[in-house]
Amino acid sequence: MSSINDSELLALAARIELVVFDVDGVLTDGRLYLGDDGTEYKAFHVRDGHGVKLLREANVRVAALSGRRSSAVTRRLDELQVDLYRQGCEHKGRDFREVLQHFGVEATAAAYLADDVIDLPALHLAGLPAAVADAHPRVKSAA
Repeated sequence: MSSINDSELLALAARIELVVFDVDGVLTDGRLYLGDDGTEYKAFHVRDGHGVKLLREANVRVAALSGRRSSAVTRRLDELQVDLYRQGCEHKGRDFREVLQHFGVEATAAAYLADDVIDLPALHLAGLPAAVADAHPRVKSAA
């Protein structure tokens, strides 16, 4: 996305009805912790959870798409009462379109938060594409 000023950003944000998050690297720190028994652990930040709560209070629907499958993700997204989430997503653009269809929301009324190149197809579709601070350079350029 090209550079926009604050008033343009506020106008885009005012239209948002749905926010879709990638999980690993967006809602987590991006690291995978593996126990000796193969159990996978992830670190989630409480501030992200509060942000999801604020979105829900503003009547913005919340969804998440994860390339991996994890019981830790299931537990956290259930705790946050995320409206819809999918794991094992290999085609984020297609999955994003399906989430839009599920909610009956146009892409221009959806935000997508990303960190890695697998998210680029979804990011290119979103009305408000966004990248985390430590995102891959190509993702930052697309946001």
